[in-house]
Amino acid sequence: MRPSVLTQKRARRLRRKMSLPEVLLWQRLRGRGFRRQHPVGPFILDFFCSSTRLAIEVDGLHHEARADQDARRDAHLLGLGIQTLRIPASEVLRDPDGAAERILGQLDED
Repeated sequence: MRPSVLTQKRARRLRRKMSLPEVLLWQRLRGRGFRRQHPVGPFILDFFCSSTRLAIEVDGLHHEARADQDARRDAHLLGLGIQTLRIPASEVLRDPDGAAERILGQLDED
């Protein structure tokens, strides 16, 4: 399912306004096969590696209130063959290198 024009425009806007945890991760993931703020259908993935079909979602505080919605989204993506790895924003802020290593280690497992 191709993303709508509106979703593509929203993804471009989000690339220009990434959160601090997203910026810290992008500095470490850039050039390693990841895309940032990548649209898939109606969703925009924080980071996506197409070769391994792995989505990375950086979860801030607002995600605690949206656990059911996130679970449905993850199930939809899994139906498309995309595995989702969720990382708390607090973990990225505390240890961005460790968070990036965890992500890159996930790539090695696939």
